[in-house]
Amino acid sequence: MSSMPIPKGSVLFRPEDECRGFVVVRKGTIKVLLTAENGREIVLYRVRPGEICLQTFGCLVQGSRYSAEGVAETDLEIEIIPAEQFQATIEGDRAFRDALFSAVAMRFSDLERLVEDVALSSVAERLARALLRLASATDEVSVTHEALATEIGSARAVVSRQIGDFQRGGMIEAMRGKITLLDRTKLERLAHL
Repeated sequence: MSSMPIPKGSVLFRPEDECRGFVVVRKGTIKVLLTAENGREIVLYRVRPGEICLQTFGCLVQGSRYSAEGVAETDLEIEIIPAEQFQATIEGDRAFRDALFSAVAMRFSDLERLVEDVALSSVAERLARALLRLASATDEVSVTHEALATEIGSARAVVSRQIGDFQRGGMIEAMRGKITLLDRTKLERLAHL
């Protein structure tokens, strides 16, 4: 099985698509998003090398279709294990099965944290955590307000107001499409990290 290169921005699956097989990420990141009927989006999770996509796993195990969208957040190298081979490997390879179920359990923990985060945390807390998580080594985040809203499950206008508050508080410097973290300590306290 050889790796397939996938360019950044490519849509790997959409709601109601059939699952072609089990995706193994060798390089890069897949972002999995859920869109509500009102058009608002939220990032459910990201799939990096060594991690699994719950959407794909669920589709293969249940014989269902995708309910979310998977997008190449970066350039990718992936392998796709055909459904029949995936099923045979689960049945015949105990180490693969154990690793798979462990990864599924970890991914469910991630989703539990997401639900807790959205339901119980303020926008300021969620935005601070997102900025810290997305920041580069030079404390820069190349992102739009719309993308941040999707990241934390909020509206763009709410995120824009909160970014203004962070800037006035000296925690960040915001420019079009880019945010620079100025005070990580304050952001970490706000994020409860």
